Amino acid sequence: MKKFDIKTTDKETLKKWFHLMTLGRAIDEKAPAYLLQSLGWSYHAPYAGHDGIQLAMGQVFTRGEDFLFPYYRDMLTVLSAGITPEEIILNGLSKATDVASGGRHMSNHFSKTEWHIENVSSATGTHDLHAVGVARAMVYYGHKGVAITSHGEAATSEGFVYEAINGASTEQLPVIFVIQDNGYGISVPKNEQTANRKVATNFLGFKNLKIIYCNGKDVFDSMNAMTEAREYAISTHNPVIVQANCVRIGSHSNSDKQILYRDENELSYVKAADPLHKFRRMLLRYERFTEEELKQIEVDAKKELSVANRKAIAAPDPDPKTIFDFVLPEPYHPEKYVDGTHTQEGEKTNLVTAINETLKAEFRHNPDTFLWGQDVANKEKGGVFNVSKGMQQEFGEPRVFNAPIAEDYIIGTANGMSRFDPKIHVVIEGAEFADYFWPGIEQFVECTHEYWRSNGKFAPNITVRLASGGYIGGGLYHSQNLEGALTTLPGVRIVYPSFADDAAGLLRTSLRSKGFTLFLEPKSLYNAVEAACVVPDDFEVPFGKARIRREGSDLSIITYGNTTHFCLTVAERLAKEHDWSVEVIDLRSLIPLDKETIFGSVKKTSKVLIVHEDKVFSGFGAEIAAMIGTEMFRYLDAPIRRVGSTFTPVGFHPKLEKAILPNEELIYKAAKELLEY
Repeated sequence: MKKFDIKTTDKETLKKWFHLMTLGRAIDEKAPAYLLQSLGWSYHAPYAGHDGIQLAMGQVFTRGEDFLFPYYRDMLTVLSAGITPEEIILNGLSKATDVASGGRHMSNHFSKTEWHIENVSSATGTHDLHAVGVARAMVYYGHKGVAITSHGEAATSEGFVYEAINGASTEQLPVIFVIQDNGYGISVPKNEQTANRKVATNFLGFKNLKIIYCNGKDVFDSMNAMTEAREYAISTHNPVIVQANCVRIGSHSNSDKQILYRDENELSYVKAADPLHKFRRMLLRYERFTEEELKQIEVDAKKELSVANRKAIAAPDPDPKTIFDFVLPEPYHPEKYVDGTHTQEGEKTNLVTAINETLKAEFRHNPDTFLWGQDVANKEKGGVFNVSKGMQQEFGEPRVFNAPIAEDYIIGTANGMSRFDPKIHVVIEGAEFADYFWPGIEQFVECTHEYWRSNGKFAPNITVRLASGGYIGGGLYHSQNLEGALTTLPGVRIVYPSFADDAAGLLRTSLRSKGFTLFLEPKSLYNAVEAACVVPDDFEVPFGKARIRREGSDLSIITYGNTTHFCLTVAERLAKEHDWSVEVIDLRSLIPLDKETIFGSVKKTSKVLIVHEDKVFSGFGAEIAAMIGTEMFRYLDAPIRRVGSTFTPVGFHPKLEKAILPNEELIYKAAKELLEY
């Protein structure tokens, strides 16, 4: 490995480094002025004191080979990697031409997706999981490169950082985790974050993990550390932690006042340790440059900044009319089964088999499809419900494999892997039961706004499968519904089939669509006779298209999932007992929602009953009721009624479950009262 030092490094390289460091510091110091002038940059985290390691990260990053996940303090990192001063200022001022997000994401969040300098969240440390996912793809596709992810030492207290390092170590993946240790997590000193003076020491017990300590204030030590880390990660396919000792010269950000928690002695010390000043002194001491040469570089940097400043200030602001752009990418549109219905006859298939066979068919259709999750591929077992049975045997362990019991890791690495190439689609079993999915919600949220946040440059091609709902005697953590909460998040399609054919069709459409889909499976119907039906080969169901399961003229019942079958039974009973004609609409797709079919039914019947398994209070039916009440009020002849579960968790004892979850009798009573209104 080539070693960098002040004596042997060529003068052109030293000049480039000093220019970048001088230019970066000038931008860093100018950023707060934009806020004072009400021009923008309302969030700025100064990097001064991290100069050595950030310069090194950008210099070591190899465009076309590596993926870089910078955090909000990595201004010099991205400048060193090739992002221009103008692009940095455009980001700071949240301009429409900001290459990171077009002004959609917070200032000081730098990226250039086409170079694989990735757009990351404000939730620091979350991108470590994405880096691991990218590295997994690099290994699978035989790509030479590394994933570099960066943040401060305080972020290592986050669980997903541990999950990422554990996963990279277990899977032996080429990830460089750069810890820029400046001693503070905002105002919280390091000794309140961890017992070890060097946080990387916490990971000494991890197998396959190399740890390199360096002086992040020193250019040469940082360059040598990052060069060694990259060469090691590529040659061994093993992860590396680079712990860089830095100082934070300024406050955490422009909303922080460090004088409230740092005394004058400490502030004097960190200013004296300024890496830029040290590097300048070295260049003079070792006679690599004259004072006049360095001053000329500094003058040139100021001129470059001045030009970039004028251009960026003149750039257009984002257009408010574009806020609905890039919420969700255009999905796959079925061609053979345009409306998601069929009239084929033949042998019936149960719901779990339909999902299993569709997964296999789509894995054959697209060889760049992957599946992982908890307990999905252990010898002959294919998950708790055998949904993935036989898949690893047919498609191999590199494409179908078990993940750790770490929901954030499961979702976050799927996000990362889909960044490597848009042809990749990942199916994840987010948790064995939907109730256990909550620890992964942070990464779920990340996935929902990736497309919007990146201004359409990246959408995670992920289908999250979850076994949802009750009626199995499972109680807490085995019988809950999540859709009422998750439909509040823009940027994800959410589907909830009731029959085997719809499960197959919606899954196929999900796997062929760009973007993020939540596929909720009513587990009590996996092997239920009433959910079994004929499933045509290559059956497809479009997103946002409900299915009228029973035509009617006196009452519209709007439902989905387990309760669809209850509603069909109730409609049949009402017809036989009272000669009432009840229409049953199976939504199938919650987001996007088929308003046209719903409204058409309301116009026809003038009475609406909304039924779902989830809680009535704040359940998804509340949104449907509000929508109908607002837009279709003139067609209603009775109040909108809702039936669902009680505002309690689902109990374990059968008598408790029965008292909590909706049933046919509750639906029948509500429907009868509406029809008699």
